[in-house]
Amino acid sequence: MLKVFYPVLMLVSAFWKGKKETFQYAIISMNNKLVRAEKTKTKRILILLPHCLQIDDCSIRLTHNIYNCKRCGRCEIKDLIEITEQYRLNLFVATGGTLARKIVKETAPEAIIAVACERDLSSGLVDTYPLPVLGIPNERPFGPCFNTRVDLFRVKDAIAFFGSD
Repeated sequence: MLKVFYPVLMLVSAFWKGKKETFQYAIISMNNKLVRAEKTKTKRILILLPHCLQIDDCSIRLTHNIYNCKRCGRCEIKDLIEITEQYRLNLFVATGGTLARKIVKETAPEAIIAVACERDLSSGLVDTYPLPVLGIPNERPFGPCFNTRVDLFRVKDAIAFFGSD
């Protein structure tokens, strides 16, 4: 259903300038409802983050190894590392779709919790089908791809849903 619905919505959004993000959010919401209806339980969860969660003036680049983080607390990476260590989950930062697909292939998770903007999430959902993916749109108080944030409660809720609580 997602493979058919996504291209149709993107085509429709091309005619309504400024509404594309709204359609992408609708796809994410619909996907999340379908995933929650399946009630998948697993401990093999991948948490996939965008690089823009990292504060822009940090001297450490986390795209190769997120555990290089100094855990200063200026961004939410520290909290996300602590959460994934507590539940023994895989955590990666991806700079784009190609790297994200590579990470998914290499880690072979049974479920994914993905944080990104609506554009990257909606296309990533299609790319990873039929894996169950809960998408969490990031918050962009400073605009796209710059010092973004994520609701940690939503991440913890997604972990609990998949059964790693």
